[in-house]
Amino acid sequence: MKTYTSDHFPLQLPAGHRFPASKYALLREAVKDLQGLELRDAPPAAWRDLQLVHEASYLWRVRDGHLSAAEQREIGFPWSQALVQRSLHSAGGTLAAAVAALGEGVAINLAGGTHHAHADQGRGFCVFNDVALAVRVLQQERCAQRLPVAVVDLDVHQGDGTAAILGKDPHVFTLSVHAAKNFPFRKCRSHLDVELADDASDEAYLQALEGALQTMFGAFDPALIIFLAGADPYAGDRLGRLALSMEGLALRDATVFDAAWRRRIPVAVAMAGGYAQPIADTVAIQTCTVQLALQAHARWSAWRERRP
Repeated sequence: MKTYTSDHFPLQLPAGHRFPASKYALLREAVKDLQGLELRDAPPAAWRDLQLVHEASYLWRVRDGHLSAAEQREIGFPWSQALVQRSLHSAGGTLAAAVAALGEGVAINLAGGTHHAHADQGRGFCVFNDVALAVRVLQQERCAQRLPVAVVDLDVHQGDGTAAILGKDPHVFTLSVHAAKNFPFRKCRSHLDVELADDASDEAYLQALEGALQTMFGAFDPALIIFLAGADPYAGDRLGRLALSMEGLALRDATVFDAAWRRRIPVAVAMAGGYAQPIADTVAIQTCTVQLALQAHARWSAWRERRP
């Protein structure tokens, strides 16, 4: 299973910054020896492709270091050339995973899920919207069939940037299951938003997810799912507000992979958020996501071998 990493472009953050940048290298170390995993360096997103998603003036400010102090506060990171490179490769990893999933059934980006980035600005630790980038590039390359893509966003925070960019596209279905009272506090409308009360349990979450998937598949027939497997619905997450256990999160991931497999829909996974203390909990949750993705990939491989 093709698995893309961009932790070789580390973020340069001030001491004490609350973003757990070290989780990416820790996750790569945790999964690198898993059988069946093919670890690859994520390619950078091309600036010309990013113009399919973001306003040119915003891209120039990011590229050339002209983001205002207010824009940098909105993103949550100080500008640096390292931030630019990291953001390009993180976004490129999701696009690469989407392309690989269409060929092999399942692929994964060990970063990505930067769903708060809007067309004209970054927000909430997100510079470029990797999901929208993958959708727009695939649509451009496969314009004859207008590839239908479903975004299943299970980060604890609503994917407001993705909703703003893709929410009115008839060839895309944006589904977000998130904590109702969490960031962003002014949300954008997805095709389907499912808001959960604080401290929602495994049972409540999984019931809501099953219903949401049933609604989505009843209204939309995707050729690809981009799955944001955020670790932050976990009960021990500092920025979460929900109360899922690690076992509940594993069931969440299995629910998505199983629903896609039954319909033979390829899945590209982006890791999205995770802010647990200790950070080892986030790494354990995301390692389990990778393991379940490997199992799903094995199903696809066996199925392709049996086909005439």
